[in-house]
Amino acid sequence: MILAGVVLTGCKTSENPEPEPVSQLPEWYYTAGELGTTTNTSSMAFRQPTPAVDNAGMGQAFAQGDNIAEKDFVTNASGRQHGLGPVYVRASCQHCHPNYSHGSSVPEGKYNAREQGNGTLLVVYNPSTDAYVPWLAGMPQLFGVKPFPAPLNPDMITVTWKTAQDEHGNKFPDGETYELRYPEVKMPKEAVYVYNQGYRDPDGLLENESYVVVLENTIGVYGTGLLDAITDEDIIAQYAKEEADGKMKNGLNPLFYAGGFQQSGYYKNDMKWGPKRFTYALTRGPLQDAAGANAIWNITNVNRSDRKSHYLDLNGKIYAEWASKDKEVQDGFEAYISQIDPDKKHSEWWTDNKEDNVYNYLTSNDLPAEMSDEEFTQVMVWHRGLAVPAARNVTDSAVLRGKALFTQLGCDYCHRPSWTTGPDEIRDPNGFFAAGDGKLPRYPNQKIWPYTDMVQHKLHMENDIRTGWCRTTPLWARGLHRKATGDAYEARLHDTRARNVIEAIMWHGYSAESDAYYPTQLFWQLPKADRDAVVAFINAI
Repeated sequence: MILAGVVLTGCKTSENPEPEPVSQLPEWYYTAGELGTTTNTSSMAFRQPTPAVDNAGMGQAFAQGDNIAEKDFVTNASGRQHGLGPVYVRASCQHCHPNYSHGSSVPEGKYNAREQGNGTLLVVYNPSTDAYVPWLAGMPQLFGVKPFPAPLNPDMITVTWKTAQDEHGNKFPDGETYELRYPEVKMPKEAVYVYNQGYRDPDGLLENESYVVVLENTIGVYGTGLLDAITDEDIIAQYAKEEADGKMKNGLNPLFYAGGFQQSGYYKNDMKWGPKRFTYALTRGPLQDAAGANAIWNITNVNRSDRKSHYLDLNGKIYAEWASKDKEVQDGFEAYISQIDPDKKHSEWWTDNKEDNVYNYLTSNDLPAEMSDEEFTQVMVWHRGLAVPAARNVTDSAVLRGKALFTQLGCDYCHRPSWTTGPDEIRDPNGFFAAGDGKLPRYPNQKIWPYTDMVQHKLHMENDIRTGWCRTTPLWARGLHRKATGDAYEARLHDTRARNVIEAIMWHGYSAESDAYYPTQLFWQLPKADRDAVVAFINAI
């Protein structure tokens, strides 16, 4: 999100003093503090290790993790980066996170999941409950390794870009125009493998095509270690502050906070791990159980010692049931499983019943580890060790003018500029990493500038995100996306709908019910020079 939902009465820019010139670098130049900031702002900016990595002597581990993240996993049963499948979403981290930025803008036409940089995932859900459908995974797999068919055929899915018009006719008072666009996704039921095999959804969603499909882009992976280092107490205090302030039209998501912190419904988890903090939908956290730690498994289906099962569908058994009845799968299974289990250590995969063999394999919770513990540790050193590029043009008068306006408009309410990290004791619900084991870089007591309150809000956009609740996107370094990826657009907002900062801002005020409606109207009233200054600031941080 770009703007906050603070109700302001006006912004008379002629009465606002010009910012004082800066003679030295301000503290907000160091976006991720002393331990997390890189001064590299080139096309390789998002790939740099933090100073904390070097301080801890983890440079080699970081480089090895970077190598794993960059290259494709393969379907081999042994060798470097083996174990892709039996079904999977993408073959590498780079596919979804080009140069470790967020995903690139999605073009119109066929949803091309094979294209490097298309990090926008498909979200298929029940519109009456907002829950993911049970017959696909939350991140549906789009490819299969023979003999297994893909759970969802991406070649049958299309994206069409539609246009919307706000109450101003997409025009500023001075006559400058802007565009608002949003994606519409079409996914026929025939694209779903289990439907073609005979499965029928008890709720009727599948056969009636009454499910909803939207896009959700990947986050940038840089700086996530710093966000993980913010204490639970500080995040919960932010929820309490916003509830007490009462400035959000839509309040707080009651599944997260209702007179006190909670995580209920489809957000429920073990409360001792505190508030979730990653993904637009706030579905993951802490970092050692989120983002890369989770995705390196469920995107590729590469198993490791703490993840010894396949990621198939929300139900866990629907794909397995119908694939096990598929004669082509049955006929090809022995050749496949001979590579996975050549010594026949799993007798349940080698019975006289072909259907049972396939089903037992797909639903097993004791699969052989395909990624070593050392490799996973290297991936997490890399993931937790990615630095945030320093702010740019921090002494430029237009940027400083934009910074002042950012505050005056109320943007800094949701896009809270700074946090101070806590002791950063490593936490891992899976028990792979432990506090004090020294395996990962840490960021204690750092003042950081991510420009997010780590809370969800509603913008009421056309064809909105699932549930309508979306985490305030950290703005740090997003202005470098095009330089880092070569993308034609900035690909802002949760589904890449905003091609630039102006479009992103104006989507915030598209609906009068948006939490950011009033600040957006104030922005709309600004003269062009001031609008450009706000854009310059957002691109600089």
